[in-house]
Amino acid sequence: MFVSCDGSACSDFKGFMLLMPAVSVGNVGQLAVDLVISTVGMSKVGYFYTDCLVPMVGNNPYATTEENATELCTNAEVYAAPSKQLAVLQIRSLFIKNKYRSFCQTLLSWVKSCSFAKIVLLSSSHAYQRNDQQLHGTSLRYLLSSAVEKAVGEQMQRLNRRELEQTAAFPGVTDEKVFHIPGGGITKLLFTESCSKGIPMIVLLKFCSEGDNIPDALALADYLNEWLQLTANQVKVCQPTVNMESCSSPAKSSRWKIPSSWKLLYGSGLPPALF
Repeated sequence: MFVSCDGSACSDFKGFMLLMPAVSVGNVGQLAVDLVISTVGMSKVGYFYTDCLVPMVGNNPYATTEENATELCTNAEVYAAPSKQLAVLQIRSLFIKNKYRSFCQTLLSWVKSCSFAKIVLLSSSHAYQRNDQQLHGTSLRYLLSSAVEKAVGEQMQRLNRRELEQTAAFPGVTDEKVFHIPGGGITKLLFTESCSKGIPMIVLLKFCSEGDNIPDALALADYLNEWLQLTANQVKVCQPTVNMESCSSPAKSSRWKIPSSWKLLYGSGLPPALF
C-alpha cells in the first residue's frame, strides 16, 4: 500500500507518530493537516497506492516557487519530519463506497508493520447533531483508545480538555451508550478497529457546519499544537484571497503558514471583465 519516493516498499517510521485526517464534514481535518505540513516544512517521502479512494492528481499544494509548483500530488501522500518523529498521511479525495473497512484494515496493518508509536486522527462532526451535553462549552473534543488512555488522558486533563460524550444507543429502550460521530467519515470505524487491535490512537475533533471552514481548521490545528507543541509562533503567510477575518484568536493562528493552494480554496474569484 505504501510506496516510498525512492521506490522501496517501506521507510523507517519506528517510534514515529502518524498524523492523519478523516474525510469528514467541512474537510476540517484535511485543512488542519495542510497547515501542519506547510508550517513544519515536511518533506514528501511516499504515497499510498490504494483502490479505496477516488483517483485524483493535481499540482503541488505546498508550492513555494514556480519550479516546484509543477510537481504532482495524488490522493494519499505521506510526509515526514524526522527531527520531530512525525509522519503525516494526507488524504485528498473521497472514499469509494464499501471500501471504508478495507482501507482501515490495510492502514492499521501498515501502522503495525512500521512500528508507529501512535495514530492521531483529526476529524469533525455535524454541529447540528450534538446532544444536550455537547452544546455546552467548547466545540472541541477528544477520544482515546485504551492503549493510551492513562498516559495521554492525564495530559488532556491538565489541559482541561473534554472527552467526547457518549449517547444512548436506543433512547428509552436500553441504558447502552455509544460514541456517535455523524459526518465523521471513517472516524468511528478506525477508532473501533484500533481499540480492538490494541493500537494507540487519539482522535481530536471539532463540531462544525459546512461553509467557510478555515477558522475551524485553525482551531483544530491549535488544539493539536497546544498538546504536542509542533510549532512555535511564526509569521503567518496569508494569501490575499483567503478570508482570515473570522479567526477568533490571531495570536494562536499566527503560528500557521497558509499553503499556497488555499488561494483557490473557494474558486478563483470573479473575472474583472464582468465589470
